[in-house]
Amino acid sequence: MKKACVIGAGFGGLSLAIRLQSAGIDTTLVEARDKVGGRAYVWERDGFTFDAGPTVITDPDALRELWTLSGHEMADDVDLMPVMPFYRLNWTDGVTFDYSNDEITLRREINRVAPRDVPGYDEFVRYAAGVYQEGYVKLGHEAFLDFSSMVKAAPALARYQAWRSVYSMVSHFVKDEHLRQALSFHTLLVGGNPMTTSAIYALIHKLEKDGGVWWARGGTNKLAQGMARLFERLGGQLRLGEKVVQIHTLGDQVTEVETDSGWKQRFDAIASNGDLMHTYRDLLSGNQRGQDMAHKLKKKRFSPSLFVVHFGLEGTWPGIPHHTILFGPRYKGLLDDIFEHGVLPRDFSIYLHHPTVTDPSMAPAGKSTFYALVPVANMGKLPIDWDEAGPILEKRVLAEVGRRLIPDIDDRIVTRFHYAPPDFERDLGAYNGNGFSLEPLLTQSAYFRGHNRDDKLKNFYLVGAGTHPGAGIPGVVGSAKATARLMLDALK
Repeated sequence: MKKACVIGAGFGGLSLAIRLQSAGIDTTLVEARDKVGGRAYVWERDGFTFDAGPTVITDPDALRELWTLSGHEMADDVDLMPVMPFYRLNWTDGVTFDYSNDEITLRREINRVAPRDVPGYDEFVRYAAGVYQEGYVKLGHEAFLDFSSMVKAAPALARYQAWRSVYSMVSHFVKDEHLRQALSFHTLLVGGNPMTTSAIYALIHKLEKDGGVWWARGGTNKLAQGMARLFERLGGQLRLGEKVVQIHTLGDQVTEVETDSGWKQRFDAIASNGDLMHTYRDLLSGNQRGQDMAHKLKKKRFSPSLFVVHFGLEGTWPGIPHHTILFGPRYKGLLDDIFEHGVLPRDFSIYLHHPTVTDPSMAPAGKSTFYALVPVANMGKLPIDWDEAGPILEKRVLAEVGRRLIPDIDDRIVTRFHYAPPDFERDLGAYNGNGFSLEPLLTQSAYFRGHNRDDKLKNFYLVGAGTHPGAGIPGVVGSAKATARLMLDALK
């Protein structure tokens, strides 16, 4: 039996390992941390369960497919719960907007906030459906290994004006600024600037409209744990707490994986779900290919990082939905500060996660779990002392949540802690503490992103946010499908 190793048990690595093991490849999944999930880590403190993120599960059929490969049911391992509304959007001028796929409710919201834009919204929906078909259904699971594959995709991308930004395309259809932000903010959830990310990402609207937004009972990490159970049930080997320190090579082949415990094993094929820079610069440091790729990656734009405040409160908050976006007073200016200028602005927008409104098991009885997430520049752009800045920003974020939603928040806090860019770098090997790998620019997409199979090392593969189609659960699950196809073709 052929042997494969997948390094990193994030959603991309888990998905790839399941596909390989389901196809009869003896697969070992190696994870540095004590739990699977990667960025979907979890902490339990004072009776509260705090998900590290992501918190939005879309395209559940792509996940269910991982179970059906071996005749199993996802429901045996994971209980998905619908989230409604998907998001409540709140602006500083007092305007609110509940965003969902309930057509009657959504149209009522658009008519209330921007009645003149109802016809334009209909046109946007048709556009989003088109780019979804071309960019996700047809190309989302493809491996762009050579430039000719990009050339073949170019006519469809040109037809949908992929060179334009999401915000620019949305603005073509609707004129109200609130609605423009409501239809363009989604790219922030995959590390992209709505002002520069390709309009192809408008497909997220169609993805959510068709598949809904879901939550895994017990937290997103329960989805990762369910995937790990499936992998082991199929006969796969999971090694937790084993930090890979070197991928050994011989000529143009990768040969062995070595961890910090001294464990070393030979494989026919190796795939990395790790950070791109960490993979090439550190794990392949003994090979010229690793050095060359690290040099190239330094010239690319990596996504911003995140500052996340986790907190548990006394009391329950049925009026605060599962996801709330608290927009700040600026939109484009704030995005410029984060993506271009590399400053820590005085104002911010907050992504507020309140899972206990959907799933009370996330907190002790009568209490609530929250996190407040703020995008910040990565450490390459913003080289500040986070030990000093972190506690200050934490207070500011909590004060804003208090001012906008929970006036007596300070009196209700039971426990709290924050997670900053250096934590992403330390725990995940994320270059400069990036939150989503490479920034999803058109010039860093498809062929111009990390390749699912390395160009020089013939049996070395990549999976996850740094490869096509990019970050987010559907993205990395899609990348695993493309990578698995390449690996299985080579290993048969």
